[in-house]
Amino acid sequence: MSEQLQPARGTRDLIGEDHRRHQHVIDTARRVAARYGLEEWATPIFEDTRVFARSLGDTSDVVMKEMYSFTDRGGDSLTLRPEMTAGVCRALVTNGLTQSLPQKVFYAGPMFRYERPQKGRYRQFHQIGAELLGTAEPLADAEVIACGWDILRELGLAADVVLELNTLGDRPSREAWRTALVEYFTAHRDKLSEDSLTRLERNPLRILDSKDDGDRRVVAGAPLIEGYLTPEAATFYQRLKDYLTRFGVPFVDNPRIVRGLDYYGHTAFEFVTSRLGAQGTVMAGGRYDGLVAEMGGPATPAVGWAAGVERLSMLLTEAPPAPRPVAVVPVGEVAEAAALDVLQALRQGGIRAEMAYRGNLKKRMERANRIGARAAVILGEAEVARGVAQVKDLATGAQAEVPVADLPARLR
Repeated sequence: MSEQLQPARGTRDLIGEDHRRHQHVIDTARRVAARYGLEEWATPIFEDTRVFARSLGDTSDVVMKEMYSFTDRGGDSLTLRPEMTAGVCRALVTNGLTQSLPQKVFYAGPMFRYERPQKGRYRQFHQIGAELLGTAEPLADAEVIACGWDILRELGLAADVVLELNTLGDRPSREAWRTALVEYFTAHRDKLSEDSLTRLERNPLRILDSKDDGDRRVVAGAPLIEGYLTPEAATFYQRLKDYLTRFGVPFVDNPRIVRGLDYYGHTAFEFVTSRLGAQGTVMAGGRYDGLVAEMGGPATPAVGWAAGVERLSMLLTEAPPAPRPVAVVPVGEVAEAAALDVLQALRQGGIRAEMAYRGNLKKRMERANRIGARAAVILGEAEVARGVAQVKDLATGAQAEVPVADLPARLR
């Protein structure tokens, strides 16, 4: 007997309730994003490796340890996308859309990272995201955050998440802060991990993202950016908070939220929950005014977020119910052909309808109950002759005779 095959490590099947939860998150996000004027984009699942190696930074864990990269038969280096913001920025440039700004983008789809699987974290995972490209005002940051908040609210998760907010300032702010961080970390280099020692030379802000316990103890005493903000950066941050208050989006300041790459600035934020243990961040984003230029386009301000579908699905208190069909039940061979006509008429009328392939009345009714049908359309020889059907409500047991031509309207 051959060995039973299993899904690859870090992947899973989405079936039944799991899929309904998953799809409910995406459908809700898509609906809310449309209200904010976002248009859905779809980019390739794999891209030129340079799209991600450039955008994520060559000192990041994603680039160093987690990307699924391969050389195709033509000798090109390709990578399964670990995130989608870079692909959206590449698409903006490739399709000549930098001349048609702003662009407001929503996306949903699978991503891939080679990391240790655990609760809420998979090697193939799914994200929804929003990007506002071409707008430098803090109102854009507030609007994209408000969109994320409304999605969480419509999913019924408002009571379970907290918006944590920070600023990374403008370039002069970050340069002054970076100098202070280098000085601080250099004084504590004997306590830093090997990875963070490498980052100290190339990108010290990435040390602030380290998950190493020793690094985190050092980071706890590191200087915060608030002491280095220019007046302009401080004003931007205050205006953002004023807009969020106007939009009715609650938040708390968290000066430890950072983004370690040079093209990030000003806003950084995370929606976090205490219900998922260590995987507490369910949506995160910020302003990245230099990324489009990294893709070969002009300097373009941008802000956005991404959210993990799996984590949001886990927070739902219950799965959306499976749609309840109408069961078509023929009695006898004469009724079988007429039942097929009824079956297709219901489907074409927008009604989910099913018919058992075989069996007597009792077995077909048993199957109708098993699939959770809301009603049964029963057709016997006498009903066919008169052009009617017996419609039985399977919740109440009530039964009525209905003309066949009226069935779609009656059951809709």
